[in-house]
Amino acid sequence: MRKTVWLTTAAGLGALLVSAGLHSTLAQTRTTLDIYTVDVEGGNATLFVTPSGESLLIDTGNFGPEASVRDAERIMEAVRDAGLRQIDHLIITHWHGDHFGGAEELAKRIPIKHFIDHGPNQQPAPIPDKFLAEVYPKLIANAKHTVAKPGDKIAMTGLDVQVVTSNGETIKTPLAGAGAPNPYCARFKGGENNIEDPLSVGVHITFGKFRTMHLGDLTKNKEFELMCPNNRVGTIDLFLGLHHAVNTSTSEVMMHAVRPSVAIVNNGTRKGAQPDVMQVIFSSPGFENLWQIHFSQLSGQEYTVPGMFIANHTDAEMAAMPVAPVAAPAPGPNAPPPPAHNGKSYWIKVSAQTDGTFTVTNARNGFSKTYAAPKPGTN
Repeated sequence: MRKTVWLTTAAGLGALLVSAGLHSTLAQTRTTLDIYTVDVEGGNATLFVTPSGESLLIDTGNFGPEASVRDAERIMEAVRDAGLRQIDHLIITHWHGDHFGGAEELAKRIPIKHFIDHGPNQQPAPIPDKFLAEVYPKLIANAKHTVAKPGDKIAMTGLDVQVVTSNGETIKTPLAGAGAPNPYCARFKGGENNIEDPLSVGVHITFGKFRTMHLGDLTKNKEFELMCPNNRVGTIDLFLGLHHAVNTSTSEVMMHAVRPSVAIVNNGTRKGAQPDVMQVIFSSPGFENLWQIHFSQLSGQEYTVPGMFIANHTDAEMAAMPVAPVAAPAPGPNAPPPPAHNGKSYWIKVSAQTDGTFTVTNARNGFSKTYAAPKPGTN
């Protein structure tokens, strides 16, 4: 039975909210798989909402007294836009602060029913270790908790969500239709990485004929293990995240083999979108467009995309964007802060149909583009 609530505030006087039926009503009218890439300032927060109203959130943004609140609120804006009353599944891809940082604050704002991770932190540091010892046990105490393994499936109506990487392991059996030899393996060059990034939980998602993938911060060496000598994931339509487009990930062995027509990168104002990664993305066979959460100083105008594909500016606008890429300062406590963006933020939203067609929209300027379903044998 639906409960009708009359709003008596000045802003809502005379408006009618069918609160008990809100979630089901939206689910009945939604026919697409909706994906929100939320601006969490170079971290990750990607929300999937099915036509039935089920939800999957991958990561929760940054850690910090102000950053955690900011990013939890930004995620909640997407949650409210989607008409959700709970997060059904939350994947924390790995134990870096830009991925788990908003979890505690988010849990204060909305119920989270299922937590998924790769297991214990293997890169000791005070912040994640304290979070895992003092906060995470309380979050999962009244929820389902799963330590993901490659090959696991996350049950969601109308979606096939399969874990392809977790805790440094990859699937051994190719996905349906995959398994062909990967021609890019022969010229692969490995890279350096920290301990946690290669442990990322990565998922492949199918909605009818639409295929997408999010691999957390999986690094080049693990990309090689997943994709060589045979491509075990096949081709996809949309690649999400791309480890912020930093140069420890997104090798040809991955990007060129899965042949996405579109990618959305969760970069920051001075994080990711580095020239060598951008070259790999732009030269990928069949690639059409890259959408960025931020303009990155590290790419400059030389290696970036037109502004209509970029969702967010900075609090203090620069008079002009540099043409040449800016070199990243050496990490450490004396590094100058990146250009700040703590004001109004905008997501990039994808609405996918079961025939493989999908539309990407920049919430900042309303620019959208629809991508047709690939013809058989062209992707």
